Amino acid sequence: MKGFKIFSGTAHIDFSKELAKHLDGVVSKANVNRFSDGEISVQISESVRGKDIFIIQPTCAPTNDNLMELLIMADAFKRSSANSINAVIPYFGYARQDRKAAPRVPITAKLVANLIQSAGINRIITMDLHAGQIQGFFDIPVDNLYGSIIFRDYVRSKNLKNPIIASPDIGGVSRARYFADQLHLDLVIVDKKREKANESEVMNIIGDVEGKDVILVDDMIDTAGTMCKAANVLKSKGANSVMALGTHPVLSGPAIQRIQESALDEVVVSNSIPLKNSCSKITVLSVAPLFAEVIRRIHYNESVNSLFI
Repeated sequence: MKGFKIFSGTAHIDFSKELAKHLDGVVSKANVNRFSDGEISVQISESVRGKDIFIIQPTCAPTNDNLMELLIMADAFKRSSANSINAVIPYFGYARQDRKAAPRVPITAKLVANLIQSAGINRIITMDLHAGQIQGFFDIPVDNLYGSIIFRDYVRSKNLKNPIIASPDIGGVSRARYFADQLHLDLVIVDKKREKANESEVMNIIGDVEGKDVILVDDMIDTAGTMCKAANVLKSKGANSVMALGTHPVLSGPAIQRIQESALDEVVVSNSIPLKNSCSKITVLSVAPLFAEVIRRIHYNESVNSLFI
């Protein structure tokens, strides 16, 4: 780790320690505390002059606290003469607010991009942005890593007899197609629509899943409603098994209960977000080795894209 240092916010300390271990180093010391009124206090405990700094901080729940913590840490490094400040954000909060979907609403993802740049951050390293165009909201480099690289090897290890990839909705087709191409598998689509106002959604399957081992692919699993409904429909259409892959386990509200009671056989997620609750159907794969290798390559000016070819 000569020439660069790893620091961690409080959002996912275990992830930061695992990442640093893969770089044969440790998480450098910084005191991140709260005043009695909730304000964030940061003090860097060692010299960072001339160093390339990597701050590990997913902006997951509580999103506002974790985001503000990242910005304050960046300002501290900027004022301490760091050579560069790189934000490693495995999960990028507010990414779903990436456009004006209705009149008089903000584009919050763009606002967050402005805040990050104003704080002095020189580069973003994240994974499976909900909307790829968010990269264009920044005027600094943004490395958007593909979580599929870890899921690909896991799916192969399962030795499924008749696998097929499925997108849980029309919006995720390109993501599912990329994964299907990597594994040389066919793709089916779950098409959901609301026939009439105040009526529940109707799900149709575009493609044949009879006797197939279906692999649902999405960037995140939040309340798990769509995934669980899709699994039920796929099973009703003759699917042999249904596995769900979701990079970011947001798992809010009734998600855990829904997963446990659903037709899903297994839900595979990454550790981009600390998993506070779980169940027997959830498998967690670590992306810390991937982020560690990306950090090493960035520091030594090596290609990142070649990891995903």
